Amino acid sequence: MSVYNFCAGPASLPKEVLEKAQKEFLDWQGLGVNVMEISHRSAEFIALAEQSERDLRELMNISDDYAVLFMHGGGRGQFATVPQNLHVENKQAVYINSGIWSDGAFNEAQKFTQAIEINVRNDADGKFNCLKPEHWALPQDASYIHYCPNETIDGIEIFDTVKHDAPIVADMSSNILSREIDVNQFDLIYAGAQKNIGPSGLAIVIVKKSLLSRQGTQKASIFDYALEAKKESMYNTPPTYSWYLAAEVFKWLKAQGGVAAIEQVNIEKAALLYDFIDNSQFYKNTVANDFRSRMNVPFWLNDESLNQAFLAQSKQAGLLALEGHRMVGGMRASIYNAMPIEGIKALVDFMHKFEKEHN
Repeated sequence: MSVYNFCAGPASLPKEVLEKAQKEFLDWQGLGVNVMEISHRSAEFIALAEQSERDLRELMNISDDYAVLFMHGGGRGQFATVPQNLHVENKQAVYINSGIWSDGAFNEAQKFTQAIEINVRNDADGKFNCLKPEHWALPQDASYIHYCPNETIDGIEIFDTVKHDAPIVADMSSNILSREIDVNQFDLIYAGAQKNIGPSGLAIVIVKKSLLSRQGTQKASIFDYALEAKKESMYNTPPTYSWYLAAEVFKWLKAQGGVAAIEQVNIEKAALLYDFIDNSQFYKNTVANDFRSRMNVPFWLNDESLNQAFLAQSKQAGLLALEGHRMVGGMRASIYNAMPIEGIKALVDFMHKFEKEHN
């Protein structure tokens, strides 16, 4: 029986990457040791780090105007790191609240900078039109604008970019590398690795070099963007194994045809699952079509008394981690890049069978 992991994070990794990592676990590059056991300043690891950055730049078309950093602390670490680095005295940071994660980023930012929150979650019209950036009333004078284009818990994705004179900061933990974006529309992109990149603990930061001159606030050295850029993400020992696996994921993604190719696969996967839910009287998804996440698909059984039976039987069928987040309930299928379309087909088949048995 095939097993498919729908966990929102740490999420499944490409099978090919895991198989290669397994082969190299005791002997990486003929050194007789694991990549975790060698110095991060060794020639071998430096070569890995440099290649991984080149691959990421190629995948996302990142120009030399940006520094690419491999940092500690995942996405939540960046909740604190962004305001420390981008703080400007007597200016407010603007946080767009489109869901639970963007709200969490705002709550953390208040510890380090002046910040205001603009709530765009009100969907009283049932159309989610408030999620369109063109409708956001953004103040003119801001230190930066922060938003989360993909809210994993709420199943919301914002496809339009934000336009403003202040630096635009995006938390792309859930949708980085899942679809083509114009990096030049952003001043800072960050992403926890544990969804589309690699294991937890690592964060990718893509930051305009012009922002590195900002003084910000007093901050720990390992969270100083300018210092990390100067030291090529090696001011101290980085999470080397996570970096190694991220480098392998970048190679895997290039072998799939790059971001443009994987985007088409992701569109097909999401459409398959959403279409089944929409045509069912047994399941439902309440997010407007234009703002449905391709990466995280929450859904509910109309008869929620069947939830535990659904979870138990889906697990027996090899479909793991389908329980929705505790804050919203229901179910959630996270279908990141590494999830093959066969996994979506298996989920739909199970959902159809469960519906027939219980409807």
